[in-house]
Amino acid sequence: CEDCGKSLIGECKLHGPLIRAKDRVIPSRARLTLPHYLTLRVLELRAGNQQILGVFAKKVIQKRTQFGPYVGQLSTKLTCYDESRLVLQVLKDGGKYFLDTPNEDCGNWMMFVRLARNQEEQTLVAYQHCGEVYFTTVKPIEPHTELKVWYAADYAKFMEASAVFIKEESDVCPLPPVAKEPVDPWICSSCRSTFATFALLESHQCIHKDRV
Repeated sequence: CEDCGKSLIGECKLHGPLIRAKDRVIPSRARLTLPHYLTLRVLELRAGNQQILGVFAKKVIQKRTQFGPYVGQLSTKLTCYDESRLVLQVLKDGGKYFLDTPNEDCGNWMMFVRLARNQEEQTLVAYQHCGEVYFTTVKPIEPHTELKVWYAADYAKFMEASAVFIKEESDVCPLPPVAKEPVDPWICSSCRSTFATFALLESHQCIHKDRV
């Protein structure tokens, strides 16, 4: 204690404890790399104060906007697996390696992008180029929309995955089939053939026009 000049184990009984000043919290490397027109949102808080994050647009992002490359550690084994994120691999010097991100100080913001459960909610496509992985927008992304990604067709083959991922929701009950009312067939005026829809009839009539 500087007031009574004694070395003490614990706080001074006469002058009390020291006033502790905490260091400023510095964001991780991954959070610092987030572009200014994107933001992170906490979607879920799990046990142990674990945050499930999502990346959202703050303004309109044009189609064919490229992000990347994805920053991670090359590893022969996947040490960090999250079912809500894509598993990524690359070819380097003839070998196939995982792009592993064990913590936020080893990657960039792309590690927070969640996988798309279906084609409707997919906004990004992941692909490999020159040994790096990039994400590119497949449609315009409106403000407050979450960025979600799935593999490009060729990259899906490389990853031995399906071209589109569809997650079955266990708590969603399928609706019973609705009986369709019978409709009158569409008839071709040239050959009297019948078709179930107008689109099929129109396509058929184009063949008559080509022959003429």
